Amino acid sequence: MNLIKEGVSGNVWADLGSGTGAFTLALAEILGASGEIYSIDRDANALKQQANSLRNQYPSTKTHLITANFTRKLEIPPLNGIVMANSLHFHQDKSSILALIRSYLKPEGRLILVEYNTDRGNPWVPYPLSFTTWKKLSEKNGFRDTRLLASRPSRFLGEIYSAVSLNAQ
Repeated sequence: MNLIKEGVSGNVWADLGSGTGAFTLALAEILGASGEIYSIDRDANALKQQANSLRNQYPSTKTHLITANFTRKLEIPPLNGIVMANSLHFHQDKSSILALIRSYLKPEGRLILVEYNTDRGNPWVPYPLSFTTWKKLSEKNGFRDTRLLASRPSRFLGEIYSAVSLNAQ
């Protein structure tokens, strides 16, 4: 939760590539009962696990669990924000994904990226991007005011960071 808390504003968010829901649960805690979360992942079983956790821990937070590939057009309403935690690094063509993401965000909507702070990948994390690279890429793709929220040591690839960027439209 500490990786994203400072970047969250508004009450309608999505978690793209949510997996079993670590960051969806963090959003639910931050947003509380007034929140609405669209949790999107290709793995239906991971979403089932997530549904159980959400039901037990945050039953009053409205959640929509959607089995889908976030690299394709989603039917979701305009959002205050999107969290992408360890999901963008699986895709080499980030610009087309970022164009889709911007289309979901309200003007001034926020994208919070949680990523390994390196530009060198491996078989498990093929296309990571350092904060410096993210800042340039986000600005090139219609975001502004990108800032570092937090960083933590990681046994895997040295460091993980979170950053928030605003939709420039």
